[in-house]
Amino acid sequence: MLRLFSLFGRSADLNALDDALRGCGVHPILVPEAVKLTVLRLRKGAVAGATPAHAATAELLAYCILGPETFAEANGPGAGDRADARLEAAIAAGDTFDARLVLLTLHAGLVAPDIADRIEVEDR
Repeated sequence: MLRLFSLFGRSADLNALDDALRGCGVHPILVPEAVKLTVLRLRKGAVAGATPAHAATAELLAYCILGPETFAEANGPGAGDRADARLEAAIAAGDTFDARLVLLTLHAGLVAPDIADRIEVEDR
């Protein structure tokens, strides 16, 4: 099955997401391919014309995976503050692209413990 992927190569979107994650301080190998594919699918399902850039997507993912302190060390305090504000807005808003990214990291077991403590999940 893996030979099939090498025959056609990886998609440009997947490579761009890997590069964006690397730029935010997360080595792409730490994020399972299934999670990255789900992220790309969520991006395509986002509101047309407002699809977030790979960098913005990777920033929130990296923040959730690394946690506030490690993320700020890798990206600077300004980026940490922006990502924290996005996380708070996603938690408050509910069903948004950012909220789905946060839930994806939670359900995939990638979320940092201090981020997980801030998330409340309702059963519906």
